[in-house]
Amino acid sequence: MAALLCDIQPGDEVILPSFTFVSTANAFVLRGAKIVFVDSIADHPNMDESLIEELITPKTKAIVVVHYAGVPCEMDGILSIATKHNLWVIEDAAQGIDSFYKEKALGSIGHLSCFSFHETKNIQSGEGGLLGINDTDLIRRAEILWEKGTDRAAFFRGEVNKYGWVDIGSSFLPSEVTAAFLWAQLEELKSIQSRRLSIWDSYFQLFDKGSTTTEILSETYQKLLSQASGKIDITWQRIENKGNAHMFYLLFQNETERSEFSTILKNEGVLSVFHYQSLHKSEYSKKHFPDQYLRELPNSDRYSDCLLRLPIFYELPEVSML
Repeated sequence: MAALLCDIQPGDEVILPSFTFVSTANAFVLRGAKIVFVDSIADHPNMDESLIEELITPKTKAIVVVHYAGVPCEMDGILSIATKHNLWVIEDAAQGIDSFYKEKALGSIGHLSCFSFHETKNIQSGEGGLLGINDTDLIRRAEILWEKGTDRAAFFRGEVNKYGWVDIGSSFLPSEVTAAFLWAQLEELKSIQSRRLSIWDSYFQLFDKGSTTTEILSETYQKLLSQASGKIDITWQRIENKGNAHMFYLLFQNETERSEFSTILKNEGVLSVFHYQSLHKSEYSKKHFPDQYLRELPNSDRYSDCLLRLPIFYELPEVSML
């Protein structure tokens, strides 16, 4: 819907980070756009806003920011660039519910924003999401797209005497059962977030050298750290901005150390997962965007090779995960 509302046409260019899930790009590729990838910053997977302006051409139509792990991108600088070049700003806030940038809720800053309620998110309904519309000029057309391309909503308000097909559209809405399942979690968002933040803090204290760990997770991970210390030179990096505690990740020096530590976790019954692979190095990019495939985006590739996500969910057992 965001791509449709921005009237993305074949040949338009859309700037977005290489280190993101493929859905971020797919929405615009389906409208015929060329994706132009931007690298991440050195100390976090978020896009490097200082690299955006040099990628803008007369064909550029939009900038899509991804708030990775619920940690906000530097929106002031991005909005300034977008205003200067008359570009749409779309927030991929899939991971950003209940997270903020300078006291502004993520998703309320760009022209449009997209949230996810996939089962991996802080609150979830299995699949589905939410479109945030911050540009009032887009509201009426969004309603039509949402109603399969008809002015049915206007008919129900009594604004027209019959409704018909007036635009393109699709079935973007969830079922009532799905919405009810999600609503129950929204009602408990404060307690869900409190629990996740507590788990995030315990991880942070555990891996922050010289700190005293809390009880949550300590026995398990102290044991695992002890196992790893003789095998791996553990030099991880962690971000102190917890965002909305969507995830906790470790960043290793190389892919080998990450794989070895992941194996140690697996042998103890603890699931850890890698994350995105750089989209600019994908087979699709190689075939359809060869100029992007050949670019060097070292930070994005580093996160693809070295980032490891640890379990974090509301019912994560305290003291031990074993």
